[in-house]
Amino acid sequence: MARYLLLLASVLVLSNVAVHSTFAPDLIISMAKILLDNYCSPEKLTGMQEAIDAASSNTEILSIPDPDTLASVLTGGVQSTINDPRLVISHEPNYIPAVAPALPPLPPDQLIGVLQSSIKLEVLEGNIGYLRIDHIIGEELADKIGTLLLELVWNKILPTSALIFDLRYTGSGDLSGIPYIVSYFTDAEPLIHIDSVYDRPTDTTTKLWSMPTLLGERYGTKKPLVILTSANTKGIAEDVAYCLKNLKRATIVGEKTAGGSVKIDKIKVGDTDFYVTVPSAKSINPITGKSWEVTGVMPDVEVDAEDALAAAIKIINLRAEIPAILEATGALVADNYAFENVGADVAEKLAAASSDYNMISSKVELETKLSADLMTLSGDKCLKTTHNIPALPPMNPSPEMFIELIKVSFHTDLFENNIGYLRFDMFGDFEEVQAIAQIIVEHVWNKVVNTDALIVDLRNNVGGPTTAIAGFCSYFFDADKQVLLDKLYDRPSGTTKELWSLPELTGARYGTKKSLIILTSGATAGAAEEFVYIMKKHGRAMIVGETTNGASHPPETFRVGESELFLSIPTTHSDTAQGPAWEGAGVTPHIPVPADAALDTAKGILNKHFAGTKK
Repeated sequence: MARYLLLLASVLVLSNVAVHSTFAPDLIISMAKILLDNYCSPEKLTGMQEAIDAASSNTEILSIPDPDTLASVLTGGVQSTINDPRLVISHEPNYIPAVAPALPPLPPDQLIGVLQSSIKLEVLEGNIGYLRIDHIIGEELADKIGTLLLELVWNKILPTSALIFDLRYTGSGDLSGIPYIVSYFTDAEPLIHIDSVYDRPTDTTTKLWSMPTLLGERYGTKKPLVILTSANTKGIAEDVAYCLKNLKRATIVGEKTAGGSVKIDKIKVGDTDFYVTVPSAKSINPITGKSWEVTGVMPDVEVDAEDALAAAIKIINLRAEIPAILEATGALVADNYAFENVGADVAEKLAAASSDYNMISSKVELETKLSADLMTLSGDKCLKTTHNIPALPPMNPSPEMFIELIKVSFHTDLFENNIGYLRFDMFGDFEEVQAIAQIIVEHVWNKVVNTDALIVDLRNNVGGPTTAIAGFCSYFFDADKQVLLDKLYDRPSGTTKELWSLPELTGARYGTKKSLIILTSGATAGAAEEFVYIMKKHGRAMIVGETTNGASHPPETFRVGESELFLSIPTTHSDTAQGPAWEGAGVTPHIPVPADAALDTAKGILNKHFAGTKK
């Protein structure tokens, strides 16, 4: 109660203001009672009745300079106390309440002219309907002119493939019109609770439901619906937009709406010239539990009002392409994804989920959702949308440039007990590596090849081409016996390639006798995982660190039909004859430790080994 006593007292003690006219405390109390009886959120007024009772015993005379000052002071006090900018107290001696003119009886030709001038209808290129209405009519008027509306407007909209509903200029309307409009864009069954409106003067709540029967056919739920809004979209039009948005039936394009009210009353204070403007009803959406009032309706796609129509057309045209894009995506995955059974399943499920793409509003949104769906359906993080990045033009660096590049690409070290350390963060293509193999051997490999044990650090290796894997693996096997490292199945060609160790190499081999530890982390991916997998499978190395990323062999890029969308599809997988390889699951280390502890752990293992051999 204290805050309301403070509000009333702030007005009742302006004794230091020059006297111009006087107002009894009863005036202020009457205004407070109007709020108490009519304000749509009575829970905010808890304690006001006690404040009125306390103030009614105060017989002081309020001295103020003029009634406009009083109205301004009261407005500021009420708005700040209740935190509602819609509450206004005004002094208007000449105010005449506005009365909405009733539609006079008109002959059919004149009524047709009125409708045609107040509703704008057009069928745009691509069979896109455009409908603009600046006032939302209510149930009573709809009953009177419904047949004409059907003939002149709705029956021309029904055959369109998509609809743009323009509410950018709609600032008035009738509450009873909300169910009519919403119902034309929903199914007849089941009925949907679309809004609840609480009316404070009657202390009643009216639930608005979709309508089971309508004049004419419904537009339905399948065809795209885009609603245009602006800062001038107000009141009932905001309610319509908010309902259809939260039913996931419409995409809102334009500006945030005005943040008006479902019902505003302007109530005269007794026999005075003072008025209290008060929101006497409020809308609570049953889906969100919130309201659009005061805050407005945020668009799904925010653009300036004058650009909203063009943006809506672009969205609808994109959605028209989506079925073909999903079909082409499914075909590409089914024909090219490395794991054939999974690819066919992904294609089938993607086709069944096409309705989930009905609310897509941009190419970026489409790419994001399609990527997420492909990854979810396949369980493969590498099956996704991508961008077609043109290949870099060929370069002809000098030997000196190669040497500098190699120095920054590889890191070597020599630890206690003649333990070598080699780190590199990307595998290169075989053709590129072969051309500079001698330089790599001289400036990198020769620094570690004569050590007694070697730590290969792949914790930050993100992969790259797998074409050089056989060559790198071969350095850790002997020359006298070729080893079948892996079998790679290529889905597009349906062939299996055997990956053998190489009989000839540039530089000396490390061989099979000396200890080899490979460090891994959750970032170790692609080609690096294939190397780790092969070395672990053949018992050639101990793996220390974290389970690897579980990526894939380098994916191929495919264009989706004639669109500007591209897919990254893994087309090759390792030998699964003995069960799943590393794709998806990653390679589990022999010694699992956090990545940042892996190097010290590896050094400790090797130092302990060498200490034991010296005893």
